[in-house]
Amino acid sequence: MHKVITFGEILGRFSPPNNLRFSQATSFEVIYGGGEFNVAASLANYGANAEFVTAIPINAIGDCAMNTIRSFGVGHKHILRQGKRLGLYFLENGASGRNSAVVYDRDDSAISQIKKGDIDWDKVLDGATWFHWSGITPALSENAAEVCLEGIKAAKSKGLIISTDLNYRKKLWNYGKSPKEVMPELLSYSNVILGDVDTALFMLGEKKIDPDYTVDVDAKKSFAKIHKMLPNLETMAMTYRNSLNASHQIIGGLLYNKGDMYRARLNEITPVVDRVGTGDAFMGGLIYGLIEYADDLEKAIAFATGACVIKHTIFGDVNRASKEEVLNFIASDGSAKVDR
Repeated sequence: MHKVITFGEILGRFSPPNNLRFSQATSFEVIYGGGEFNVAASLANYGANAEFVTAIPINAIGDCAMNTIRSFGVGHKHILRQGKRLGLYFLENGASGRNSAVVYDRDDSAISQIKKGDIDWDKVLDGATWFHWSGITPALSENAAEVCLEGIKAAKSKGLIISTDLNYRKKLWNYGKSPKEVMPELLSYSNVILGDVDTALFMLGEKKIDPDYTVDVDAKKSFAKIHKMLPNLETMAMTYRNSLNASHQIIGGLLYNKGDMYRARLNEITPVVDRVGTGDAFMGGLIYGLIEYADDLEKAIAFATGACVIKHTIFGDVNRASKEEVLNFIASDGSAKVDR
């Protein structure tokens, strides 16, 4: 049985209720989530063995985050209780033609203060088969980037599959280094990457190519270029998203593996309940799909896309859809096809 370790940050999310603007808010709804934790929670929800590794301060707010982790059945025995504070972010949910807005309050968070040697990676990775990280963690601080690389190298030495969600967040890269100075070494170990080609090229210090993803031959060439740059890369996937407005999305998925492109059908979503965490739902679905349907990549990308689509209808950071719901969705609404 596979055991997936995810490494990153869990945050407190504060949102005005009922799509109010920040300027109208007199109260906030509070929940806890974060990219890598959301992936672990999705996997646990599908019945997979998933463990989350992070640093959380020893205070009442840190306890709230820990309670959330436990509530999803995610492993937590290697979480460090240390650091100054839990990172926070404030989310103003958009509607129709008004976009959502995010304000971060993550400076000096526990995970950004973590240091090399704080985590016993040998113990953390014992019995694990998969290690997942995202581009958010190395954006937080130089310390976090170093510890992320430490974990990646340990996972590589133990023969784990390494997956990455590129997750570029421009507002977070504030400690003096750019993605192209940090990400190429980290990505060089990755076997599975989720992210669009433009973001991948940007993080690798290359010129963007702005491919037309509706034309499969262009997408294939773009994915192939990334594969040539990263020696350990086997599979790359991305969501295809057409945002008509904040409440109306069209979602599909692409997966490239060994020269073959697998494409999940487009799905129209309106109204959107909560867009936050939909990429994490895709990533969790992709990892699960690649584990469970390793011999059927059409089903793997269909499962990832289905999970992403359903998450748009669920409030909060975490996808609460069951494996059966995702399978029923892809069975009733079509699957992916392979173009060779």
